[in-house]
Amino acid sequence: MFENATKIVRFRTLAFSKYPAKGLNMDDLKGKILAIDDNEDILFALKLLLKPHVEKITTLSTPNRVLELLKVEQYDVILLDMNFTKDASSGQEGFDWLGKILSLDPKAIVVFMTAYGDAEKAVKAIKSGATDFILKPWQNEKLLATLSSALRLGKSVKEADQLRSTQKALTDITNEPFKDFLGESDDMKEVFATIRKVSQTDANILILGENGTGKELVARAIYRNSHRCNEAFISVDMGSIAETLFESELFGHVKGAFTDAKTDKPGRFEIAAGGTLFLDEIGNLSIPMQSKLLTVIERREVTRVGANKPVKTDVRLICATNNNLHDMVSQGRFRQDLLYRINTVEIHLPPLRGRIGDIAILAVHYMNIYNKKYKKKITKISQAAIKKLNAYNWPGNVRELQHALERAVIMCESATLEPDDFLLSPASKKSSDVEIDTYNLDEIERKIIEKVLKQSQGNITKAAGDLGLTRTSLYRRMEKHGL
Repeated sequence: MFENATKIVRFRTLAFSKYPAKGLNMDDLKGKILAIDDNEDILFALKLLLKPHVEKITTLSTPNRVLELLKVEQYDVILLDMNFTKDASSGQEGFDWLGKILSLDPKAIVVFMTAYGDAEKAVKAIKSGATDFILKPWQNEKLLATLSSALRLGKSVKEADQLRSTQKALTDITNEPFKDFLGESDDMKEVFATIRKVSQTDANILILGENGTGKELVARAIYRNSHRCNEAFISVDMGSIAETLFESELFGHVKGAFTDAKTDKPGRFEIAAGGTLFLDEIGNLSIPMQSKLLTVIERREVTRVGANKPVKTDVRLICATNNNLHDMVSQGRFRQDLLYRINTVEIHLPPLRGRIGDIAILAVHYMNIYNKKYKKKITKISQAAIKKLNAYNWPGNVRELQHALERAVIMCESATLEPDDFLLSPASKKSSDVEIDTYNLDEIERKIIEKVLKQSQGNITKAAGDLGLTRTSLYRRMEKHGL
C-alpha cells in the first residue's frame, strides 16, 4: 500500500515539475535546501520535486550529521522531520535537533515536516523557533509555496544583516567626534565646545557661516554625538527646492493630490522621524515657505498635500545658512518668529582667513587623504608653500583649500609640495596693505584685526562680522593684542 502511495507521490512530483502552480514565481525557489528525514522514499520524492527548481538539494536520512554539515555548508532552508526512528511519535527528537541547529545558527530557516496528527506539535514548533511546517503527505503546490516563502524570509534576513553590518561599518568610520573637521584656533575650539554642549539635547541649532566653512560637517558632528545617532540623518538643500514642490518634498503627499502624484509619498519630516533633519540654506526660503515651515515646527505635525489628517513628527532640527538672518529680519525678508524657533543655539563658523593657524593643519590632512587616493608619496608641504597658503584670502574657505590640495597632489612630481604646485586666483590674494612678512601667527592675526578695525571705523559688530567672529571672540583677541 505504501509503495503505491509512493508511486503516486512520484507521479505528482514529475507532473508538477513540468506544470508548476499558477501564479507561483519559480525564481523564488532559487537557493540551497537541506532535507532531513529517516524515510528514504520521502527524500526521493523531495529530490524529484525540488531538483528542477532549486540551486541545490542535499538529503540526510539521519540528523546525526546535520551540525557537522552546517559548519562547512550554508543552506537557505532546512526541511526537518519531526519524528525519527528513536522516537516515532512524540516529536521530541525533532525539537531537540531544532534547538541544536538554532544554537549553531540562530538565524537558520527551519521548516518542520510532520504528519497530519502532529499539527498541534507543529504549532508548538513555530513557537520554539521553526519558520513554518509542512504536513505529510503534502500537496506539491502547498510545499512549494511554503518553501518559496521560507526562502524569501531567509533572503530578507540576510539583506537586513548585511544592511546593519554596512551601517555599522559606516558609523564606525564616521563616528569620530569631528571627522574631517579640524582646527586648533581659539574660534574652532569654541565651536567644538559648543557642539559637545548641545549634542545631547534636542535644542534646535542654527549654524551660520560663509560657503565652504563646513556647516554640514558641524550638523553631522552634532548628530553623531547625539542620542539620535542611530536614527536617520536627512539633509535637505532648501535652495534647490522649487516653491511649487516645497510642501510635497518636506511634508509629503497622497495619491491623486496633484497630476503627478501617482502614489503616496512621505515627506522629509516623516522620513527623518526619530532622527535629525538638516535644512541647509534656509535663508533662501520665500516668506510663504517660511510660514508653512513655521507652522510645522510649532505644531510638531505635518499634513501631507491632499490629506486631511495630520501626522505627528519628532525630529531634531538643525538649520544652516550663509546669509545674515538677523539683517534679513530687519529688512522684512525673514520671519522673526521663525528665527526664534530655529536658533535656540547659534553656532558661528569662522572663515578660513580668520583662522590662519589652522590652514597648515588642514593642508596636511587633505594632503594625506589625496596621497592615499591617488597613490602618491608626498611627504610634506614646504614652509614657502604654507606661507603662500596663509597669504591667500580663501573666498571658498575650507572647501576651496581641499580642492587646491587635491589638484596640487595630482600635479606634484616630487616628495614635497612647493608654492608653484598651488594655483591660486590672484584676485583673491590678501590686500597688499597687510604685509605678511613673518611666520609668527600672532603677529599676522594682529595685523589683520588692525586692518579690519580701521576699515570698519571702529564698529566692533561690523569688524566681527567681516572677520567671521563673534563680538566676544573679537574683544578677546583685541585684548590679547593690546588693541
